[in-house]
Amino acid sequence: MRKTKVLFVCIHNSARSQMAEAFLNTLYGDRFEAMSAGLEPGVLNPYVVRAMQEVGIDISGAPTKSVFDLYKAGKVYSYVITVCDPEAAERCPIFPGVTRRLHWGFPDPSRAQGDDEEKMAMVRTVRDAIRRQIEAWAPTVE
Repeated sequence: MRKTKVLFVCIHNSARSQMAEAFLNTLYGDRFEAMSAGLEPGVLNPYVVRAMQEVGIDISGAPTKSVFDLYKAGKVYSYVITVCDPEAAERCPIFPGVTRRLHWGFPDPSRAQGDDEEKMAMVRTVRDAIRRQIEAWAPTVE
């Protein structure tokens, strides 16, 4: 069975898109092959790494990637899903082939304020929202 290829895109590929990729591959890896990339790749957010470890998923070694490098390499996806704000999502390139574009906006974990626990609480909220979105969407894809 051929897996459905999905690309998750956010600004830095340091938080939201990494979590979405990890959840889709972990929960539905038998049907999907997920990747993630950023418009301006950065460094993995350590709070996100910790939050994902709390649910048994290790993304600590995941590289950040540029969406434009994937585009230039001719990668093809069935779905390109932006998980950043709408303005940033509009900067994402149009990939060749039959690609469905979806937008799932989530707050940016890099903007979390407060002490360590307050930042972790915000990241957990975003993590759980991404997981719920994946769990609601993936079973509906033919």
